[in-house]
Amino acid sequence: MRTTARSVSTFGLVLAMTVGSAAQETKLSVVAAENFYGDIAQQIGGNLVDVVSIMSNPDQDPHLFETTPTVIRQVSAAQIVIFNGADYDPWMNKLISVTPRAGRIVVNVAELVGTKRGANPHLWYAPATIPAVAKALAGAFSKADAPHAADYASRQEAFEASLTGLYKLIDQIRAKYAGTVVTATEPVFGYMVSALGLKMRNERFQLAVMNDTEPSARDIAAFERDLKDRKVRVLLFNKQASTKLTQRMLEVARRSNIRVVGVTETQPAGMSYQDWMLMQLDELQKALADPSA
Repeated sequence: MRTTARSVSTFGLVLAMTVGSAAQETKLSVVAAENFYGDIAQQIGGNLVDVVSIMSNPDQDPHLFETTPTVIRQVSAAQIVIFNGADYDPWMNKLISVTPRAGRIVVNVAELVGTKRGANPHLWYAPATIPAVAKALAGAFSKADAPHAADYASRQEAFEASLTGLYKLIDQIRAKYAGTVVTATEPVFGYMVSALGLKMRNERFQLAVMNDTEPSARDIAAFERDLKDRKVRVLLFNKQASTKLTQRMLEVARRSNIRVVGVTETQPAGMSYQDWMLMQLDELQKALADPSA
């Protein structure tokens, strides 16, 4: 009896492990170039997807990213791939081309939202981008896993509803501070600045820094003058990409009592896309409201 019981118990354990393994294998394999798109994919897919985000370190400069054998294997195995496009992550096009897979669905966000060549590539800061991404991912998941289409549609609806607080805060800031002049070291937050109705200065300087080229002497002088003469209320800076020149501008801003707000290109660990956006907007709102500025 003991032998039989042990055999039954062992068989049950093996069966449970087999079923569990099969359940894991049925999950859709998703690779996101950036972790904020990966987070949205996870929110839409829930326990039906297995998501890997390639760029997930908020301390890493995205422009210095290099692929590895592990990344190549991850992309090769992916049924769904999502990346930003607009030359922000050009290495993804190469990875996709060298890892062909039948039936793979690729979501290029820049193409999805109709971004023109040469435009600001930081598309995830445009409020209209994210619902489009959620819809595209729900559609991709439903195509690859039709039996669960209703689940993906339901999660997409819930995700879009969760953006209500974000849109409300954007409207509040716009209503109170539209027309306020700000500047930035890079155009990372540019789309959100436009959504808030703020007026951005020193855009040529920002483009040069983003493209890793030296801004002209005239643009550097104009930037410093804006800070010293307090022509801007807030300086936004990319916390993930620091140079001697951008540090110099931060120092000038602080000496001139200009509020400084850091933003990132990568979603911080342990936060959802919604929480990340709300945190940065809250910091910006406090900076705009600071009476000492």
